[in-house]
Amino acid sequence: MRRRRHTPEQVVRKLRETDRLLAEGKSVAEVAKTLEVGEATLARWRNEYGGMKAEDAKELRRLRDENGRLKRVVADLTLDNQMLKEVARGNF
Repeated sequence: MRRRRHTPEQVVRKLRETDRLLAEGKSVAEVAKTLEVGEATLARWRNEYGGMKAEDAKELRRLRDENGRLKRVVADLTLDNQMLKEVARGNF
């Protein structure tokens, strides 16, 4: 299968479709083939996004993006702080 990236909204939508197909009596392998994803991917999505609504998935993505941005800011400020300490000690 070709590797694709799915947005959290797409994942939630596919998980809803998975639940519907499983309720109809299809096997996990058939559902995975229908949705064009692997069985392991479905299991991982269930662990990560199980029970979420589309709005919750959007919020999760927004928070992850913000967290990454804040980590970069902290790293930059830490480097600046270390440089200033070196200059203050006269070791330049």
